[in-house]
Amino acid sequence: MFAVVRTGGKQYRVAAGDKIAVEKLAGEAGDTITLGDVLLAGNGDTLADAAKTVVSAEIIAQAKSEKVLVFKKRRRHNYRRKNGHRQMMTLLRIVAVGDSKAEKKAAPKAEATPKTEAAEPVKDTSEIKAAPKATKAAPKKDAAPKAADTETKAAAKPAAKNAPAKKPAAKK
Repeated sequence: MFAVVRTGGKQYRVAAGDKIAVEKLAGEAGDTITLGDVLLAGNGDTLADAAKTVVSAEIIAQAKSEKVLVFKKRRRHNYRRKNGHRQMMTLLRIVAVGDSKAEKKAAPKAEATPKTEAAEPVKDTSEIKAAPKATKAAPKKDAAPKAADTETKAAAKPAAKNAPAKKPAAKK
């Protein structure tokens, strides 16, 4: 069964077992929440009543999404501003999509099983839809090795090249 839910001003098509990244929602990792604004529900080609459909999800983690760079420029006015922003997001795993009656019957069975995955931190976000791409920062270079390199290069050069250059003769 699938459902289309609205949260954070966006719409998501979800089914049981899907992982999605949404705007920040209140809760800790491991908490179970109910996505209440169901717009459409169905099973295959048939549509179900969206008002009776309940979508429950488990919070995997609270994280930040990709950095968005904001660059403003005014031509011919020497005006340039660079700014960055990282939006907070919540990673969700859809536990169940179904009727509210079926959800109440299935809820005690779900609570009886131990939640071993909820306690573990998220290591691989490649399976999550709309997850941020991981980028590695370039390692910072130390200033000390550069100074050492210049000294060794200067010592390696012949003495004639290290001598100051003669000034050209003045023109008359």
